[in-house]
Amino acid sequence: MRQSERSTKSFYVSGYFEETKLPRIGEGDRVKIELMSGETFGGKVQSIAFAIADRENLPGGRLLANINPSYTWIKLAQRVPVRIEIDADYAGKHNLRAGTTATVTVQENHK
Repeated sequence: MRQSERSTKSFYVSGYFEETKLPRIGEGDRVKIELMSGETFGGKVQSIAFAIADRENLPGGRLLANINPSYTWIKLAQRVPVRIEIDADYAGKHNLRAGTTATVTVQENHK
């Protein structure tokens, strides 16, 4: 979970989805967000990153998200950042903490 700007009401969730899942995710899709603390609330896909750094092409990685693969000895699908907007009715009424862990499940497809 991240906090944009300085307002406590401007939190968002960064989900890192495998590139193989991206065709089924679109801006505006509804999501379920579950924190490790057990809190569950809703949100929607705000944006999907257009690029990430190629770990084998270091000079071209400036200003792009650099996502580490889980295993270096096997080729894994890259993970792409997806920004999730937290529903305003939840974010404005609860004390959220930046840097906590969440599980994001896309509930509706945009197609």
